[in-house]
Amino acid sequence: MNKRNLEIFGLSEGATKEDINEAYERLREKYLEERFMDGDVGNNAAVMLTRIETAYGELMNELNESAAADGGEDSFSRVEELIKAGDTTEAQRVLDGFNERGGRWHYLQSVVFYRKNWINESKKQLEIAIQLEPDNDKYKEAYKKLNDKLNYDAQNANGANQTVYEGQTMNSGGDNQMGGNFCANCIECCYLNLCINCLCSACCR
Repeated sequence: MNKRNLEIFGLSEGATKEDINEAYERLREKYLEERFMDGDVGNNAAVMLTRIETAYGELMNELNESAAADGGEDSFSRVEELIKAGDTTEAQRVLDGFNERGGRWHYLQSVVFYRKNWINESKKQLEIAIQLEPDNDKYKEAYKKLNDKLNYDAQNANGANQTVYEGQTMNSGGDNQMGGNFCANCIECCYLNLCINCLCSACCR
């Protein structure tokens, strides 16, 4: 971790997240009280508040990136929480930080792609997850549900020249690739919800 940031909190290499949080809260409370004082004390407190906020953010990012690179349980849980919250951008950022990319990584990547309505990419990631963990029933069931949806949508697509889920959604134009509203009718929306439950709820049990 950044030595200078650690020194701001009076910590050394090897400090835990709890150590950093405790030091941050202590210093923040101190300088919040002092910033309204006259003269150099108040000015210094204002400067220090900015420094500790910056240092804290950088140290937390380092710890999170380190955990993601290790592919630890906490990082997977973090991705699942972000998916449940609908924050696919941050979930993708955490996934991109992994060095080890096994079946669970590809499964969660599939869920993120599905949330973005990148259906073909979601399917490919599920296929990789199944190849890496062929005995995982959750991955296989999600893959079956996704194929059922693709078949259903292909059978119910309107227009002879429409291609479903090949870079575009059913109702998207050329400038709206991989997203937007692809529900053709209420039945299809219900079917979508079924697949979301399969892909997204299953990963966050």
